[in-house]
Amino acid sequence: MGCVIGVRLASFFTGAAAASFLGLYSLHNDYKLAHLYYIQRMNGLHKSLESRISSLEKLKQTETSEQVEATK
Repeated sequence: MGCVIGVRLASFFTGAAAASFLGLYSLHNDYKLAHLYYIQRMNGLHKSLESRISSLEKLKQTETSEQVEATK
């Protein structure tokens, strides 16, 4: 009778360990995908901000050159 309980406990703990491993693996993949999505989103925002800044700098440069020409 004691041997049956030992086999059942070993089976239970083996199943619990396997389920824990699969759960942690799934959680790790989910975290990795979320991190990649976040990086892609931030890179897109960074490129958008860089283009806005460069267009503003060009606009400022043309305005200052027009002011210099107007004062001559």
